[in-house]
Amino acid sequence: MAAKQLWIVDDDRGIRFVLERALSDAGFEVRCFADAESVLQALAIGQPNVLFTDLRMPGQDGHQLLAAISREHPELPVVVMSAYTDLQATVGAFSGGAFDYLPKPFDIDHAVDVAERATASAAVAPGALSAEDGLVGSTPAMQEIFRTIGRLSRTELGVLITGETGTGKELIAQALHHHSPRAKGPFVALNTAAIAPELLESELFGHEQGAFTGATRRHAGRFEQADHGTLFLDEIGDMPLSLQTRLLRVLAEGEYYRVGGRELLRSDVRVLAATHQDLRGKVERGEFRADLLHRLDVVRIHLPPLRERLADVPALAQRFLIDAARSLGINPKRMADEALQVLSGHRWPGNVRELRNLCTRLAAMAPGNDILAADVRHALSASEPAALSANDWLQGLNLWAGEQLDQGRPDLLASAREQLELSLIELALQRTGGDRQQAAKLLGCGRNTLTRKLGPKQ
Repeated sequence: MAAKQLWIVDDDRGIRFVLERALSDAGFEVRCFADAESVLQALAIGQPNVLFTDLRMPGQDGHQLLAAISREHPELPVVVMSAYTDLQATVGAFSGGAFDYLPKPFDIDHAVDVAERATASAAVAPGALSAEDGLVGSTPAMQEIFRTIGRLSRTELGVLITGETGTGKELIAQALHHHSPRAKGPFVALNTAAIAPELLESELFGHEQGAFTGATRRHAGRFEQADHGTLFLDEIGDMPLSLQTRLLRVLAEGEYYRVGGRELLRSDVRVLAATHQDLRGKVERGEFRADLLHRLDVVRIHLPPLRERLADVPALAQRFLIDAARSLGINPKRMADEALQVLSGHRWPGNVRELRNLCTRLAAMAPGNDILAADVRHALSASEPAALSANDWLQGLNLWAGEQLDQGRPDLLASAREQLELSLIELALQRTGGDRQQAAKLLGCGRNTLTRKLGPKQ
């Protein structure tokens, strides 16, 4: 078996000596360089299994070297070392494509462990991620996301996943969890927009028996359920400001109380968050805490909408048809070339979720084993919204309620009431040009009631 090759780039001779000796004893074939220029010349001839580099060096620094390797040798795992252990250096390293980060002075055993993991993972090949995690995409944007997941998933850094609704942000969170040291722990997801504000605190932190009306027993919150694992907070932008303060305290101090409780609980949870909103804009409007955003947005992964990666549609469609056939207990159907052309010409306002739902309908309803262009056009036209009659909103409400109940949502009535009220208020304000007094008259309520329901942000 060929020896594992590891290269070290550092202008400090002492660091090179210590690392070379320790890693050689661990079975690596080590080669040392004093500057970035010389290692780039060597990489033009061949490359190692893993490369360690310092960040601050004369000439080209570690960031420039990392950028060159990410561009020319994206499959090479790079471990960054630095005595400057500030957040900016860490984020810059991972944003630039580093596999891991070693702050100086580092523990030799830890350095050997990082080298072993980097060699074994090969930065988690994109194909492996696609097959294992349900992530599909050959476009450059998706390939870069796959590489980023591979580099980040073995760290404890916070990750903010952004993108339009339906792009698959939870799949990214699951991949980060499944490839992390916490993979054996639970993955717990919570959509903060799907829980009524008055119930969200209990869902996050749990409550004691008798903490409020209806609390007939102790309830473990999502932080408790995700202990030693990962907590994914979807639509974090909808979290009330009062809860943002408490979440920030947990992230900063690692401690919290259940609602109505006196027992101090420790939080051993990695928190990942996602949003389709502009959180920086919400910070500027006073709707989101800047310090919480800094905690959550250590590294950002942005999922592009499907319309910006239409080349991925054929592979996604094939994957969804196979998944649908498995769940329906039927033989998989094949998408004809002309049908794929129709799919690739659609704008996909509902993103990957819309494509998945369409493929499920086609798997169930298309008459033949080959799905034709006419089948796709019919399915697309059937899914587009038609002009609503006076009573069609009830059918839409029934469909929405059925989906929410299937997902096990416990607060359906409160959420439906809140959304209905806000929709009617917004419509009345549009009719009156923003005049709250007139809008309140149209709705049959007082101006103070309307203002209270809009909340402080309106």
